[in-house]
Amino acid sequence: MKNIKWSINNLNMAETSSQRISCIRYTQFGNNRELDPSDSIFVFKKTFSDYEELSSDNEVDLKPLRETTIVVPPQASKITEKRKVEDADANKDLKKAKLETKALKAKRPGFTDERYNETSYYVENGLRKVYPYYFTFTTFTKGRWVGEKILEVFAREFRAHPAEEYERCIRAGTLTVNYQKVDVDYRLRHNDLLANVVHRHEVPVTSEPITVIHMDEDVVVVNKPASIPVHPCGRYRHNTVVFILAKEYNLKNLRTIHRLDRLTSGILLFGRTPKKARQMEHQIRNRQVHKQYVCRVEGEFPEEEIICSEAIEVVSYKIGVCKISDKGKDCITKFKRLSYNGKSSVVLCKPQTGRMHQIRVHLQYLGYPVVNDPLYNHVVFGPHKGKGGNIGKTDEELVSDLISIHNAENWLGMEGDSEMSLFKPKLDLDDRISSDKEGSPSSTPSLSEDDQQSQQQQQQQQQQQQQGHQSQPQTQLLKVTVGTQTGSEPPDSIFANEKVSIDPHCYECKVKYRDPKPSDLVMYLHAWRYCGPGWEYETPLPTWAASDWAPTDDR
Repeated sequence: MKNIKWSINNLNMAETSSQRISCIRYTQFGNNRELDPSDSIFVFKKTFSDYEELSSDNEVDLKPLRETTIVVPPQASKITEKRKVEDADANKDLKKAKLETKALKAKRPGFTDERYNETSYYVENGLRKVYPYYFTFTTFTKGRWVGEKILEVFAREFRAHPAEEYERCIRAGTLTVNYQKVDVDYRLRHNDLLANVVHRHEVPVTSEPITVIHMDEDVVVVNKPASIPVHPCGRYRHNTVVFILAKEYNLKNLRTIHRLDRLTSGILLFGRTPKKARQMEHQIRNRQVHKQYVCRVEGEFPEEEIICSEAIEVVSYKIGVCKISDKGKDCITKFKRLSYNGKSSVVLCKPQTGRMHQIRVHLQYLGYPVVNDPLYNHVVFGPHKGKGGNIGKTDEELVSDLISIHNAENWLGMEGDSEMSLFKPKLDLDDRISSDKEGSPSSTPSLSEDDQQSQQQQQQQQQQQQQGHQSQPQTQLLKVTVGTQTGSEPPDSIFANEKVSIDPHCYECKVKYRDPKPSDLVMYLHAWRYCGPGWEYETPLPTWAASDWAPTDDR
């Protein structure tokens, strides 16, 4: 009884001293109400026990009659509410930033009519070329750039132009941070958005037409010519399969199901609906799609089937190079010789997995590299060109040597969004002379009037022949192009000087580049046949795959 009286007295004292302390009671549903201490037997206090126990000779049920409550001082309550408001504001800002970033990334590929109409094509010397145009490159600050001066980063990471050119762009306000002009000594911060307005010159690709293998309401299958990238990357944007199909053949909003290397020709699948694209991507990921490639390799490949199961590791995503390594990912490729002409062999390749450069790296390891592979058929991998996986140098040394040897050749950094290739010219310079004369700024040397007339006559004859073929029944056409099925708008047959834009500060407007040779535009690796659940597509074999084929002088 004494203990009971003591507890009651304590409650009475709490009421008189605090004038009925107001408590905030939080329930499991998150609501609250004012609670008088006298409403409950148990009140949390600064004691060692969770609640006061009313001791008695008889057993007492210690469960509280109501939900336990916590006494929160008024000041602490205000702090909690303030923090909630601050957290809510922070979450709103974060959500807004994510939405803006998502919207920006959605705009960056530029797959809209506005982007398609930035410029147009023309054909010259058997090459598809793009008239120069203005474009804004955007990228977020990489982690390794944080804290460094913007000028130092651009001078080091984007080596196409000297540091003085980037300094001019920064001071002129065409190279900005978060769309704001900054000083050359500005130090980059996390999530800074870098934007650089440039006068863009794209690299020429072959003018060979894209051929349709199959097209329906769900899928488009084409035979991709060598030298044309699948989608925008590096120095290619309009000169890509995706842009060409959209601009010339009105095949827009295609979903890429898989990719081929730029120099690889052959079957390329696109989904016309998100559902079909996801379905076929799932089939490829789960190895339900059987792929067959053909290639021409150096030397006499063994007659029996060869299975290579060496793991492949990516040495550098930046320049796109791989090697055989125990640290790499498992992959398997089956090889079978189809023919041998005394110098080189045509080989059927069946990749069981889909690793980066898998066929090319496995052939290099076996000692039979693709004849004109500009990367893996090179002594930069050692005197035996990487046969048996023996390179004899560290990864850092290999990457450094590759950059120093091939920094002017057109394969480097072109397989993806390479940072190095953002502005970097990929073709060898013929003569670095000023372009005062009228002519193609792609860099083709100016033609004489006689040469131009001769070229125009040849092109007119080609157009007349094409018109004659189109008047024949479709069954008689040797090739069914995208244009014959969708009504294409062909590129200019000759260079139109009135369509050229010249920027006085553009470095590339002042430089003459040589046109690529035929050997620069092709690698003897072709995606021949793809077969999946309920479908199969196949292309004609390229001419170099014939058993009696011999190289021509233009190589």
